[in-house]
Amino acid sequence: MKRNIIILSVLIILSSCSNTPFKNLSKVKYTTTRDEGHEGNSKIAIGIINRSVLENDTAFHWFNENYKFAKPDDANAVKAFEEKKDKFQVLIFGGTWCEDTKNLLPLFYKLADKSNFSEKNILLVAVDRTKVAVKDLHKKYNLQLLPTFIVLRNGIEVGRVVEYGKTGAIDKELGEIVSKIE
Repeated sequence: MKRNIIILSVLIILSSCSNTPFKNLSKVKYTTTRDEGHEGNSKIAIGIINRSVLENDTAFHWFNENYKFAKPDDANAVKAFEEKKDKFQVLIFGGTWCEDTKNLLPLFYKLADKSNFSEKNILLVAVDRTKVAVKDLHKKYNLQLLPTFIVLRNGIEVGRVVEYGKTGAIDKELGEIVSKIE
């Protein structure tokens, strides 16, 4: 009986711990502003957002349009994401005003969809034009360029792809990083 109580206590403690470093950050709200004098006074999201914000706000129509045409070409990346989907998280810094983000973020989400990678393991941080992020995350993760995709294992960075990466194939590069996760 005592043994069962100990086992139950351990299970309760373990279940209360989150396997994602995003637990506290996911509750941070985002704000919007207008980019006066640029792109027709376009709307900019700043803070922690998620895919549904991009899909459902007509100001970010670029997401749905670019998602339709996104084609992650690397089968190994899809396989790596699928096989290791519970062992890592992805922290993404992007700008809803940034052309590279507009091109690459839908491609990332297409890769995530093809591999059944859960949204709960993705934290999308929308930054302003100065690349400042909420909670000083831009400093913590040494943000330089957008978008930046950071692969984390238990909250520790194991690799990143910045903008179009070294090869221009972010899906392939992300897949290579993920495939090395034990």
